[in-house]
Amino acid sequence: MSPVLAGVLQVLALFVALGLAYRPLGDYMAGVYSSDKHLRVEKWMYKAVGADPNTQMRWPAYLRGVLAFSAVSVLFLYLLQRLQGALPGSLGFVSIDPDQAFNTAASFVANTNWQSYYGEQAMGHVVQTGGLAVQNFVSAAVGMAVAVALVRGFARSRTGELGNFWSDLVRGTVRILLPIAVVGALLLVACGAIQNFAGIHEVGQFTGGSQQWNGGAVASQEAIKELGTNGGGYFNANSSHPFENPNGLSNLLEIFLILVIPFALTRTFGRMVGSLKQGYAILAAMGVIWLGFTTLMMWTEFAHHGPAFDIAGGSMEGKETRFGIAGSSIFAVATTLTSTGAVNSFHSSYTGFGGGITMLGMQLGEIAPGGVGSGLYGMLIMAIIAVFIAGLMVGRTPEYLGKKIGTREIKLAACYILITPALVLCFTAAAMALPTPPHSMTNTGAHGFSEILYAYTSGANNNGSAFAGLNADTQWFNTTIGLAMLLGRFLPMVFVLALAGSLAGQKPVPATVGTLGTHKPLFSGLLVGTVLIITGLTYFPALALGPLAEGLAS
Repeated sequence: MSPVLAGVLQVLALFVALGLAYRPLGDYMAGVYSSDKHLRVEKWMYKAVGADPNTQMRWPAYLRGVLAFSAVSVLFLYLLQRLQGALPGSLGFVSIDPDQAFNTAASFVANTNWQSYYGEQAMGHVVQTGGLAVQNFVSAAVGMAVAVALVRGFARSRTGELGNFWSDLVRGTVRILLPIAVVGALLLVACGAIQNFAGIHEVGQFTGGSQQWNGGAVASQEAIKELGTNGGGYFNANSSHPFENPNGLSNLLEIFLILVIPFALTRTFGRMVGSLKQGYAILAAMGVIWLGFTTLMMWTEFAHHGPAFDIAGGSMEGKETRFGIAGSSIFAVATTLTSTGAVNSFHSSYTGFGGGITMLGMQLGEIAPGGVGSGLYGMLIMAIIAVFIAGLMVGRTPEYLGKKIGTREIKLAACYILITPALVLCFTAAAMALPTPPHSMTNTGAHGFSEILYAYTSGANNNGSAFAGLNADTQWFNTTIGLAMLLGRFLPMVFVLALAGSLAGQKPVPATVGTLGTHKPLFSGLLVGTVLIITGLTYFPALALGPLAEGLAS
């Protein structure tokens, strides 16, 4: 079987698996967030935090819940790392330095999971399982809660109430993420991923010394790492490490876990707003972008340029032979078009255009299908922009799902799409202009610039993957990338929740013959075009200095 055909079959297998899960999972999640019943374990959790799950919140109260919970999470994870040396199960590792502890705490709470440390050489069992793995669950649940609040903004009218944050947080964790993660962890163990609390041991004798590895609860963390679009690896090699991702079957399973909730949330959206066709339109836009990026990535990496490429069947540098070009390319697109950040290959070793595709996927806002929750609300913001553009073209007040898109709504949407590029470009410019940060670059020229541009793109967009080649464990990068992650996560949520409150307070507008059909293929195409044009206008100059320049020179 040719490598290209193998890649096509893997894409088809993903389509089938995602198609089978789409309807039941999407409907189930809609039922979870619409139910007025509470499980016994959930009631215990509400009592522990002193929350009344039946109290409806307006958007400022909902936002305060999001920010308060996240602030406490950052503080807890920071202290856990700083105290690691005194904790049991630390495997002899010392406490984490303050700047790196801040960076890691901000990273995992912001659902970014950027890592400036070697996991197997820095974090003990307590920090890994009691700190990082816990944040993998709850940070994902926060994103889902914000997305559901925006959906309620479209579904409700003449009220500013968006639900209850604590109820949405607990239900997303207990009823959705936890059960699926348990099944995913069992399947990964069956594929060969490890799950233990073993200490450090030697795995063999080599010329010049021996190699040491420590065990850990890897499969359980790997499952939620992918399912919650987190991405932080137990080991520094992440999903290219055989303990995390043993073979081609586990590779496909991990890609499936990355994509399943973000895609299924479009059905949840359609179910909650009372029109499944609206969900299908958003799904179509996401699917077209994902398939287009996957096809383009496989083409760039399979293209032959000389005898070495002919023998290898494509660009194999930086890729695992267990997965090949196809499995690596599909994984790279899936992880950068979502906010996952897991890697099973070395993105810095991709072709110039291939590396640019991974960067562009994040710069789109990671909305195809995006992170759990963040992908849906990001695409809905783009849908509002698309409706506004369509309204300008025909001279009609834009409407979406029966809600007028007025001055307030479009300002909030514009702030949402501007905040992340501003963070990426300003931090990148500062890092290139100052004398010290460029010293962390392994490469010079266009590729060296790409290392820094990728780092801030990954941080501000809450992805977490690394282009590699950049020494990010410095006070400058730990601090600035940490700030980019926090601001890139929570500032957009402010605008999303404010927009949700504005929409929920509106009176529905009846559809007329002049109303744009946002459930039709025409609108899906307009939405795809809006996403690509806005991103292209924003990032093209920076991309031209980095991956485009490198690709044209090769």
